[in-house]
Amino acid sequence: MASNVSNTSPAANQLVCPYHPAAALVDDYHTGDMICSDCGLIVGDRMIDPSSEWRTFSDDPSRPDPSRVGSTDPVLQNLATFLQPSANGFEPPNHFSFLKMDTTTRKLMFGFAMIATMAERINAPASIVSHAKTIFKQALEPAALTHRSIEAVSVACLYIACRQEGVPRTFKEMCAVCSAGKKEIGRCFKLITKVLASSLDHITSEDFMQRFCSKLFLPHEVQKAATHIAQKTFETDLVPDRSPISVAAAAIYMASQVSATAMSLKAVAAIAGVAELTIKQSYKLMHPHAWELFPRKHLFYKHIGMLPNWKCLI
Repeated sequence: MASNVSNTSPAANQLVCPYHPAAALVDDYHTGDMICSDCGLIVGDRMIDPSSEWRTFSDDPSRPDPSRVGSTDPVLQNLATFLQPSANGFEPPNHFSFLKMDTTTRKLMFGFAMIATMAERINAPASIVSHAKTIFKQALEPAALTHRSIEAVSVACLYIACRQEGVPRTFKEMCAVCSAGKKEIGRCFKLITKVLASSLDHITSEDFMQRFCSKLFLPHEVQKAATHIAQKTFETDLVPDRSPISVAAAAIYMASQVSATAMSLKAVAAIAGVAELTIKQSYKLMHPHAWELFPRKHLFYKHIGMLPNWKCLI
């Protein structure tokens, strides 16, 4: 019986350029083409790349970071994707599949989403978001926080992350981006720092000075004077038991009053997130020592004697 197997040699099936049969072919793995090295003619297409799909997911292109998967977030290690069976195979998760998840997974997903949303509202960078998620994941384990509001715990974790990263926010700023109450956030904050033994540096007036002055559109000279006033105020212990935020607000108000950009007490209080009366009380203690608080080489637009008396602040 005659054989049906073709006697065609492997060389007969080899791709070559019809115009330059002896020319070498170049493999373009990016487009999947085989190109003649002499004339550039595309001899074959849809070539399969046999190599591994290594690529870099690092933010720095010069940094070697080969990986065969997407960006890996350590705080998402224990989360999984749930697909529910259907007549046509599998369907994406819906509300009912979300309810079927275990309690810890639901809390993590909800908390992470809230942290990301609130961080966007306060313009917090990705490093703070990741830090806050790590704190939130650790905070879910202790029994002391089991029955606390997820939103309040999320806000407290973001607040702690901001402080530990050196860009603190006030409680009022955090309350403005969520519906949780200030007292509940404060309780969660204390519990988290106690249970996790988190170390927090003391907040100083300088931590808020740049942001407050920037929001008030004050020049650098006013910010520099306000920072010096706040530092000298604490060094000389003029305002015992006063919060750094209220001292920063009083220092900004004082520095602006002898500049060309005088700010009202109401405007400073709105940006600082403290009551006008609170600023008045700090200003009252600082006003008699104004000469000692201002920098020696400060250029006054108005004479320092024209600083308003604390009784008639506006």
